[in-house]
Amino acid sequence: MPLVRITPQAGKPPDYRRALADNVHQALVECFAVPPTDRFQTLHELAAEAMIIDRDYLGGPRSADFVLIEITAGRPRSTVQKQALYRCLSERLQASPGISPADVMVVISTTQSEDWSFGHGIASLLTQPA
Repeated sequence: MPLVRITPQAGKPPDYRRALADNVHQALVECFAVPPTDRFQTLHELAAEAMIIDRDYLGGPRSADFVLIEITAGRPRSTVQKQALYRCLSERLQASPGISPADVMVVISTTQSEDWSFGHGIASLLTQPA
């Protein structure tokens, strides 16, 4: 049940954005034990001047194709699962829509079951089997 916020630079065509979102989801399904129907994503495009990033910090060089993927997960994953996800994301996004692995930054945060409400004013994960 991750919530995924994908932040690319503004101005990419719709097919690029769709390939980006679809491949992020497929990587989560393949490498992060996310059910295929569990998809909650937002794309937040930013103007070039609103993306202030170090082009060379711990990797790089980064380009205008830089994308930040923030994953809020409902349960912790192992280091092995996280490393597999990072590799899978880089490979999938390089294949389509053509993003260099140096341009893919991922941040994972975890939460507790009581931190989620999927509607109806209830803590959904406290009343439903996980």
